[in-house]
This record gives sequence, C-alpha cells and structure tokens, in this order.
Amino acid sequence: MHTLLLRLAGPMQAWGTQSRYLVRDTGFEPSKSGVVGLVCAALGRSRNDAVDDLAALRMGVRVDREGVLKREYHTAGGSHRRGEAYGVVNAKGELGGTVVSQRYYLADADFLVGLSGDDLALLRLVDGRLRAPVWQVFLGRKSFVPGTPVAMAGSGIREGVTLVEALAAEPWPEGATRLRMVLEADAADGDAVRHDQPWGEAFAHRRFLPRYVKTAFLEQATGAATGGVRDV
Repeated sequence: MHTLLLRLAGPMQAWGTQSRYLVRDTGFEPSKSGVVGLVCAALGRSRNDAVDDLAALRMGVRVDREGVLKREYHTAGGSHRRGEAYGVVNAKGELGGTVVSQRYYLADADFLVGLSGDDLALLRLVDGRLRAPVWQVFLGRKSFVPGTPVAMAGSGIREGVTLVEALAAEPWPEGATRLRMVLEADAADGDAVRHDQPWGEAFAHRRFLPRYVKTAFLEQATGAATGGVRDV
C-alpha cells in the first residue's frame, strides 16, 4: 500500500455533489469526484476517458483549516443596453433572460488529501503531472485556482505507508491539537454516504456511485486516530 499526498488550499473552493439548476452546493471537504477531476486535468485526460484506475484509489482528507461557508449571488446572460440578448441558451435553443443562481463555496479552507493504492506507477505518474499539469487544475470550479501548489514539496509519494499513517505524519498546522479526517470506508465501517464515486466515463455521462466515508479525529497528544476508524 502506498499513498500520494496533495495540498488543496486557496481563497475559494467548492466541492458540490448535489448541485442542481439554480443552487450549487459545496461539501465541507473535497469530494472524490472533484479530486479525480483535478487529477484528470493534470494528466490531460478528456471527459470521454474512463477513470476507473483513479477511482479505485482510496481517498482520505485531513482538514487543516475548515474554511468558512459563503454564498455567491451569480448572474449569467441577459441583454445589453441596446437590447441584444446574450449568454445563456434556454431549453428552446434561444438566448433567454438573465439566469440567477446561488453558488456556495468555502473561503480560506486548507485540506491535506491522500490517495492510496497498490499501483505505485500510477501514483508516481499523478505526482509528476501535478507538478507540470497538461491543463489548469482548480479547486472544484474553474475560477477557483489553488493558493498554494497542489503537489507536495519534493515528492508527494509515501511508499509503503497507509492512508491514515500518511495523513497523520505530515506536519500539522501550528497550534493544532485535534484534526478532523474524512476517510473512504467499506459499507460496514462507514457512517455516511457520498454520491461522488466516479465510474467509467464519469465526466462525459455524469456517472457517480455512492461511496461510504468515516469521520475520525487525529489527536496530537497520541498521534493516533480516534472514532473507530480502521487504517487503510
């Protein structure tokens, strides 16, 4: 088992899994579909490419800074002062009026993300491409660029290290004594379900399956994870 670490930090990020129509949500930590999408951008994979190899990696998130939930009042389309419609095409295929949406995001959040699996070659490929991405990577939405490099300094690969071990061993934020983690889990161990597990050509057809996760906490005093989590 090997683990690749990534740093997802920035002034704005959004990890929605239930966005529909005029309300765009965000989770309180990165979604697996969002992270796999970020990796696909770095690798230069198109929307029509299968992502099963990346989806097979187990994901864990250490929340180094929770961030603040914010809402953006967003408009698109409408008409110019001279009366010419522009922007958004409606269901009839015509340029319609202004579309107003509410878009939620996290401000000033900082996450340490781990992707764990046995395919060391794949992890090395991803780590390398995060340093020289084919396409721009972003934090959930294209306008939300990372505030710090996504790739870890030196190398993000932790060979022979499990997901929890890798997340626990990385230097902690100054003054932190307890950090929340959200770890991918088996059905028997999970305490919540996220509908963000990509499969097949996930981004061409929006194919996402349920995924079980478990919340646990790292305690600085002991260096151990609490919350009934099994290391993976």
